[in-house]
Amino acid sequence: MKVQEIRIEEYQYDLPAERIAKYPLDQRDASKLLLFRQNKLSEDIYSNLTQYIPAGALMLFNNTKVIPARLHMAKPTGGIVEIFCLEPLGELSVEMAKHGESEWKCLVGGAKKWKEGPVSATWGTNTDQIHQLSAEVIERGTTHFGIKFRWQPAEFTFAEVLSSIGQIPLPPYLDREAEELDRERYQTIYADLEGSVAAPTAGLHFTQAVFAELENKNIDLDYVTLHVGAGTFKPVSAATIGHHDMHAEYFDVSRDLLQKLISAHQAQRPVVAVGTTTLRTLESLYLMGCKLINNPDLDREALEIRQWDAYELERTDISVEKALQALLSWLDASQHERLVAKTQLLIAPGYPVKMISGLCTNFHQPGSTLLLLVAALVGEEWKNMYQYALDHEFRFLSYGDGCYIDLQA
Repeated sequence: MKVQEIRIEEYQYDLPAERIAKYPLDQRDASKLLLFRQNKLSEDIYSNLTQYIPAGALMLFNNTKVIPARLHMAKPTGGIVEIFCLEPLGELSVEMAKHGESEWKCLVGGAKKWKEGPVSATWGTNTDQIHQLSAEVIERGTTHFGIKFRWQPAEFTFAEVLSSIGQIPLPPYLDREAEELDRERYQTIYADLEGSVAAPTAGLHFTQAVFAELENKNIDLDYVTLHVGAGTFKPVSAATIGHHDMHAEYFDVSRDLLQKLISAHQAQRPVVAVGTTTLRTLESLYLMGCKLINNPDLDREALEIRQWDAYELERTDISVEKALQALLSWLDASQHERLVAKTQLLIAPGYPVKMISGLCTNFHQPGSTLLLLVAALVGEEWKNMYQYALDHEFRFLSYGDGCYIDLQA
């Protein structure tokens, strides 16, 4: 069966509303940990995770940082318009550092009542220090708007403006407004590079104490960056996955990390990904290398991974080391130290994962592309995993508990 023919109804399960964790636990690493090892299920808590990661492993995290991307702005008549910044129309790092104005692709709540003219918001604690942000529509698309933001005083960067008046964009299934605690708890402790509108939630369970134990076991910790978009919550509404448009996201990896991955695979060291975003980044690197082996003259745009590339690309007998070396050579020829690209990779049953020997991830929504990814790793065993979690009082979704899937025999 072709991957496009996979029926979403086969990846549904009953998730009672009360099992969705609306708030995080007081202690991050007190979250429950479901262990899937050698096709057997057991449980522990995240503070003991180090016991299950092989010594000498390479463990990779996504260090993206969630931006306070949700803005409430007032029309001249007093009505409120909600603007959700999805991604900049220019380069992310440039737009976040801009002074005075910036243009973004946005979702707009209450758009039908926003006919023309700017909307605005103010911040500051005293009348002598009131600052103003305005927004106007520069493009009306079918699913999104192009918005130009302007602010005074212009000495602030757009990142500082968002930090002052924006709200953390919680997932819609939490069904509540963001609170002050979410500014800290809807971020990983290693969040570094701003750009996501959703957290890489598998990393929310990690603490400095867990990191210290991992390092004491000679486990090498390193980072990729993939900026998580709002499309990660887009439900699969089609009957088959072939009619679902997978979201695309930007990722950023260093030349040094590519070299480290090559060395790890040459030495047959275990590689553990924390989060589906990390896994998608790693598999995208492999597929990009395969593209280069098939066609060494590709430019960066042609090199990027489209939704069905993984199932249509010729990659028979292309090893991880060979693919990553081709990508490394391409970077060297381009005189770049970092690879910044976009991936639309869909990982579904039938996809042979090449880059990892283990995955830490949370429990995902019924019928979601993330659940398809889990099924690609463990097959029909995903049903037993999720039923175990339901039967044993695990908490689900972003602020919920998680699991460690060990793919080694």
